[in-house]
Amino acid sequence: MVVTEASVGNNVGDEQVLRKGRTIGELLRILAPALIVITIGLLVGRAVLLMQLLPFVLPFYAVVRWWKPSYTFFASCALLIGASTISMYSMLVVAGMIVVYSLLTSAFRAIRSEQSIPIFVFIAAMSANVTIAAVAGPLTWLQVGMSSLEATLSLVITFIYFQSMTALKAKRMHLRHEEMICIVLLLSAVLTGLSGWMMFQVSLDHAFSRYFVLLFAYMGGATIGATAGVIMGLVLSLANVTNLYLMSLLAFSGLLGGLLKEAGRGALAAGLMLATILMALYADNQTSMTITMVESLVAVTLFFFTPKLALKKMASYIPGTRENEDHQQTYARNVRDVTAEKVAGFSSLFLRLSESFSFTGAKEDVSSEKQVDYFLSDVTKHTCQSCFKKQQCWAKDFEKTYGYLEALMKETEEHGAVKDRTLEAKWKKHCMMDQKTITLMQEAWREKRLRDQLQKRLFESQRFVADQLIGVSQVMDDFAKDIKREVKQYEKQEQEVLEALERLGITIEQIEIFRLDPGEIDIDMTIPSNAHGEAEKMIAPVLTGILNETVIVRQMKTESSGACRVLFSSTKSYIVHEGVAHAAKNGTWISGDSYSMMAIGRGKHLLAISDGMGNGERAHEESKETIHLLTQILQSGIEETIAIKSINSILSLRTTEEVFATLDLAMIDLQDARARFLKVGSTPSFIKRGQKVIKVEASNLPIGLLQEVEVDVVTEQMKAGDLLVMLSDGVYESPSFIENADMWLSRMIRELTTTNPQDIADILLERIVRECNGTISDDMTIVVARIDHYVPAWATVYSPQLQAHV
Repeated sequence: MVVTEASVGNNVGDEQVLRKGRTIGELLRILAPALIVITIGLLVGRAVLLMQLLPFVLPFYAVVRWWKPSYTFFASCALLIGASTISMYSMLVVAGMIVVYSLLTSAFRAIRSEQSIPIFVFIAAMSANVTIAAVAGPLTWLQVGMSSLEATLSLVITFIYFQSMTALKAKRMHLRHEEMICIVLLLSAVLTGLSGWMMFQVSLDHAFSRYFVLLFAYMGGATIGATAGVIMGLVLSLANVTNLYLMSLLAFSGLLGGLLKEAGRGALAAGLMLATILMALYADNQTSMTITMVESLVAVTLFFFTPKLALKKMASYIPGTRENEDHQQTYARNVRDVTAEKVAGFSSLFLRLSESFSFTGAKEDVSSEKQVDYFLSDVTKHTCQSCFKKQQCWAKDFEKTYGYLEALMKETEEHGAVKDRTLEAKWKKHCMMDQKTITLMQEAWREKRLRDQLQKRLFESQRFVADQLIGVSQVMDDFAKDIKREVKQYEKQEQEVLEALERLGITIEQIEIFRLDPGEIDIDMTIPSNAHGEAEKMIAPVLTGILNETVIVRQMKTESSGACRVLFSSTKSYIVHEGVAHAAKNGTWISGDSYSMMAIGRGKHLLAISDGMGNGERAHEESKETIHLLTQILQSGIEETIAIKSINSILSLRTTEEVFATLDLAMIDLQDARARFLKVGSTPSFIKRGQKVIKVEASNLPIGLLQEVEVDVVTEQMKAGDLLVMLSDGVYESPSFIENADMWLSRMIRELTTTNPQDIADILLERIVRECNGTISDDMTIVVARIDHYVPAWATVYSPQLQAHV
């Protein structure tokens, strides 16, 4: 690349232009606040009420001095210049108020606060007015009264200005209604300063007041528009009595324009012109009517030239507007997305940590030959390395020496010591340090066994942590997806449901639909009364017919007005009836079996049996802990297979002894009756459907026995009326004289005539005990569940017209 002098010069010139542009931009950014303060100060200094009161001057100076002390000089100069345009006496009064206020705040600096500023303003305004009036001539009671009125108005306006400045400086998504009124009052004071200024016989205060009313009506609707019109009209009327008609004109224009805001800017302009025509009919002459129309046309022109983007930006701060709701939704969406990203980031972090633990926990794949070599080399380095027959044994008789050592190692591994006397004699004849080698080998083997056990437990701990991290990662990932799920708007559905209910004669005051997803319906209604159970007997059945899903009353609350707020939600399509029968070994009180039957979340039902190793208190604690851990982990949202693997790791790590338990788990989805069976070392289960019996089985070892448990998942589609029978191994194996226990249990279940789950459990346990001649040789537990359709208390109200409408 060739760099020429011209190119260098161009680059330098461009850099200078950019630097110059940046400097001008920075200068404007610094001067803009000062220019705003000067402009407002000039207009506020001219704002006069009742021909002689200046209540806006000192509050503005006090607020600027409090919020931006560096602009105090600009504010004071602008106020004095503005007051000088009225009269020299007004400028003298303004100067007196500023001086007295400055002396007060400097003298009482220790107690100066935002709450004390209005008091200082009152004292300064009162003392300055009375003093100057007394110096100018004889002081009258009228002057004292007017001074008191001005000081009181100044105190009130100071509060208003402080609230306006707080609202303008606060970085909130919307303003409160009180803050909106304060801002309108501040703007009205500025418009009052335009009184008397004319341009082609058009009063600037009249034109700009109508323009601002159009803006507020367009942004905030009829309420904000009418409020702004009344306030501006009142303040301008106090400034000049001839402007009294402006309050009616501006209020009516704001109200009419707010009502027509949905039709666009043209409708608002037409509303202002209509209000102007109606008010102009009261004019004394044709000239006044013409000037009033021209003033409204100027306001309309300014309104049409206002950028739409600026109007939307300002409307987003007015409560209740569509722009404000969109702004809030955008803010909430951004917060939700940020939160979801953080949760998803944590999910990825936990998944990465899980992979890290899985990697560090992976066992090194070392062949058995290498393991033997490592072990024997560790033993021989303390014996053969210092033996004078090393050359003879390992160079000439390598195969023989290695074979003897390998045989000794196997003996030590199997018996803990060398029990084969023949082998011991051969080794003694072969080696000069025979006994030392055997002793070292036994010690090395014990150390190796302890090291392997420690490594095994470390590996199990790492795998347990990895499984838990995977489960937590999945839960957080699901949570992130739930956060990102968009909240839908159901305005059309709300109107359709409302009309459908009213067509049936049901009065609804308010309805709000939050969700219509299958199985997750969420509707909030307010009805006049629920004295006769209208919500349960009429509305819920009607909603069930409309939505083709069972809807029930989830919550009900009576408000102070007497109306009733009702929350409707979808319920499960199926219901589970349960029964259980159990007996401890030899009829004792403590059984080694534990069971659980409970709802998991809003749409699943858990049935589980765990059989601890052996019988009695220890087995009971093992099975109970297994069930307790399982339910706790499943309720946290972790997937079933990960939950079982976690329990396996916990049981294997909890003690050095052999502790294991079987687990028979059934998770039934109450929306579609699909059942997932997870069996770990457990016996088969049986499903009775009419006269047909279906066996559900899986073959794997109990949990806590191996490092890596295998979980077989079997899925069965159940139907209404099905009976599920789950058994512990004590029931399945007790009748030892039965050759085919599956067929025997299937026949026994098929012959049952009752459908009551508790009766079935009792009958099965009694027959099995009878078949064993009254002997209970092991802990026995039978859990029975019947799947039925959920039938609400009140039937669905069907209406063909209603169905066709919705």
